[in-house]
Amino acid sequence: MLTPVYAAVDIRRIEAAAFAASPAPALMERAGLAAAECARLMLGKGDRVLILAGPGNNGGDAFVVARHLARGWHAVDVVFTGDATRLPPDAAQALDTLGAAGIAPAKNLPGPITHDLIVDGLFGIGLQRDLTGAYADLVARVNASGRPVLALDIPSGLDADTGRVRGVAIRATRTITFLATKPGLHTLDGPDHCGTIEIADLGLDAAAIAPPSGTLIDAIDAGSVLPPRRRNSHKGSHGDLWILGGAKGMVGAAFLAARAGLLCGAGRVLAGLLDDAAPLDPLHPELMFRPGFPDPDLDRAACVVVGPGLGRSAEAAARLDHCIALEIPLLLDADALNLVAASDHREQLVSHRGRPTILTPHPAEAGRLLGVSTQEVQRDRVGAALALASRFRSAVVLKGTGSVVATPDGRWAINTTGNPGMAVAGMGDVLCGIVGALVAQGAEPAVALRAGVWLHGTAADDCARTLGGLVGITASDVALAARAALNQHLDGVPSGSVPVESHGS
Repeated sequence: MLTPVYAAVDIRRIEAAAFAASPAPALMERAGLAAAECARLMLGKGDRVLILAGPGNNGGDAFVVARHLARGWHAVDVVFTGDATRLPPDAAQALDTLGAAGIAPAKNLPGPITHDLIVDGLFGIGLQRDLTGAYADLVARVNASGRPVLALDIPSGLDADTGRVRGVAIRATRTITFLATKPGLHTLDGPDHCGTIEIADLGLDAAAIAPPSGTLIDAIDAGSVLPPRRRNSHKGSHGDLWILGGAKGMVGAAFLAARAGLLCGAGRVLAGLLDDAAPLDPLHPELMFRPGFPDPDLDRAACVVVGPGLGRSAEAAARLDHCIALEIPLLLDADALNLVAASDHREQLVSHRGRPTILTPHPAEAGRLLGVSTQEVQRDRVGAALALASRFRSAVVLKGTGSVVATPDGRWAINTTGNPGMAVAGMGDVLCGIVGALVAQGAEPAVALRAGVWLHGTAADDCARTLGGLVGITASDVALAARAALNQHLDGVPSGSVPVESHGS
């Protein structure tokens, strides 16, 4: 099962439904206890804990954590930045109980931060403003301390829905998030601020109370993505994948996409290059290059990828227009997306195609398609991906940290694989080839996109482990690793195969 993800408004609905039950569960007590157990594990042999409690319910959770750690004989310093008279009822009760236990919170930090652990309970998912002034200074001191940090629900200053930093944000070592995970933990700046993420469901089944907004792509069942290979099969059984692009000076992009398609199982990979001066790939002579256009075999393709190294020439536009009209699954990337963005008529043609379409933009390309700035796209990556999917009636991946996959029916998912070593040229071309190969072999396009994005990131993670770090990972490395990862997740035994046992006499 994929991990459900909830926007902040949905978490509030789940909380409201829980509080309406009789008896209402003590969610703050459960959250504080779960976080205290997490803090104990992080402390190891350490003893001194600095607990930062803010003016809302996140601060109430911190008070409960402080009480449990103090009972466990840890040395606890509590700093409360709010006004006790304005606390929500549960948080006010938690503060009173803390006082009854003999712990009086301070208003300011007790000198330099030399504690073994900091617990961040300043602000939770309800933060609606940028952190400035004293709060910004406090966050800066925490981040500069070099001490491990446990964030409660979400690092303070991080937007729970978008992953955007509101002025400044805590950089946590670990985040324990309550009830369910939130999109902002996994996309944009979230992964740089959350550290390791632990989900504490607090004894509630969130999915039984409200359907999730989206999911995480944290695993795939490759056996359900691709049909099993029959023993009685041939290259035509696994589809023709076409790659169209490769203008002069950009042939490498088309080569990378084509190689990835070949390595990930397409029966035949054919490349139509605008620059036909390179009719052979010396590393993969299995690739077939077609100089003329349109090619009669194009109509029999199982999937067509347009864009890697395409350029924006009149010839590039003509080839794109021809492919948009084909009754074949189509993947558009790079300059194919830029050509669509530059033409209202072409946009209409894409959005009214009769066969599945996949779009794979990075944030700048997404901005051009939506007619907004790159910054506007990044302010709400999930929203931007959903807007693209709806506008173009296509399956979309908005690439970047925590790539977001969205479909026209309003479903979305955030990918959890991949690493900063992927920030090099050619990675998007390899992704196109992987996804195109899955579609060519019979995967439903939206499923192929989710699986391909996950596989692409997993392959890069495997490369990082093999190479011992993130520096020097190439797109070609990832294509090879994707083949290995895909095979690891497939059964590998053709359907219909009959084991033969030999019995001696």
